Amino acid sequence: MTDTSFDSETTAKAAESGANASVQFRERMAAAAAGSGPIDHKRVDYLASKAVKALNDIVLEDKVSYTEYNALKAWLIKVGEDGEWPLFLDVWLEHSVEEVANEHREGSKGTIEGPYYIGDSPEVEWNGTIPMRDDEPGTPFIFAGQVRAVDGQPLAGAKLELWHADNLGFYSQFAPGLPEWNLRGTFVANEEGRYEIHTIRPAPYQIPTDGACGQLIAAADWHAWRPAHLHLKVSAPGHETNTSQLYFPGDPHNNDDIASAVKPELILDPKPNPDGEGEITEYDFVLDPEA
Repeated sequence: MTDTSFDSETTAKAAESGANASVQFRERMAAAAAGSGPIDHKRVDYLASKAVKALNDIVLEDKVSYTEYNALKAWLIKVGEDGEWPLFLDVWLEHSVEEVANEHREGSKGTIEGPYYIGDSPEVEWNGTIPMRDDEPGTPFIFAGQVRAVDGQPLAGAKLELWHADNLGFYSQFAPGLPEWNLRGTFVANEEGRYEIHTIRPAPYQIPTDGACGQLIAAADWHAWRPAHLHLKVSAPGHETNTSQLYFPGDPHNNDDIASAVKPELILDPKPNPDGEGEITEYDFVLDPEA
């Protein structure tokens, strides 16, 4: 008899995933706004004016027609209706924002967060197994290493929030049929700053293509693929949080990731696990002190 227990997640729709990403983002921004300072009106004026001018320059220089202009209006409306603004901005703009935000760092390289982060994932011991289904498909994968400060001191009790897609390329809380915290966990490093996380190797995946972002991809004849990756947020008191994605060698989309988030420093070096099934890799995180 064919096992259909994992079939429902493949029915994930862009609008459903987008709506959830929008809700999560609004909640996080509401919490952040409570502690933010006054609006810098001069900065808003400068950036908004520059963005509007850039768009008008494109219209004038490239002779944009009313047909093209109206198609853009209809598409922007659909982006909102599908809840895909977080996806659109995270895929096509966040990599530049991240580069500016972290250009001062001396420690480990970071990259974009993406639209699928959920905070407060279940806490797991430094050498534990990430929450997953009993029959989770995929290659067993051990991800180990150490968290240190830029001066080389181990950061005991550092937290590593890990989340990633499953063997079919779907994220829990953004696809039906997956347990709430599937392949999401927060690991606490030991007294030497070390961690050893037991999970499965994620699959490459296409960003949702049945919504507005997919329409743009099809119209421009782009591909929609992201290489397989692990998402992490690594933090310790008194240090800047490192947000990262770690990739696997040989993935055909490491060089043309639609989100432009791959960096050479973020490529893992997995080896066959000498003590069991699957693969194992070592990767250390170096955190900068808070300014």
